[in-house]
Parts: sequence; C-alpha cells; structure tokens
Amino acid sequence: MGLKGFEGYRVHAQVHVPEGKESISIVGLPDTSEKESKERVLSSIQSLGCDVSEKRMVVNLSP
Repeated sequence: MGLKGFEGYRVHAQVHVPEGKESISIVGLPDTSEKESKERVLSSIQSLGCDVSEKRMVVNLSP
C-alpha cells in the first residue's frame, strides 16, 4: 500500500529474478518511496517462503 495524504492506495509489484550478481533494484515509485520500500519488499518475499539470498532481483512497484 502507498499513502496519499491520509488515504492509502494499492501498489502492484512485479518481480523479475534474472541471472547475475546479488542485488536488488526497486523502480516505479518516487525516490523516497523506493528507498523506504526495499526492506518491506524483501521481508514480504521472504515471508512467502522464497529464498532471495544470493539472487539478483528487479522489483517494479506501480500505483
């Protein structure tokens, strides 16, 4: 969820896991939102039981 004032809105996430060196790139939202969402995105993926260690991920977040 994203925030607009005191109202929330859904944010859709698309995750691509290509071959490559371990990293995570988050795109699609304004700079501050991207920086703040990195840990939340990683913890959400891990809570689904996915092993994201030593993987390269590109995450697109769009309102």
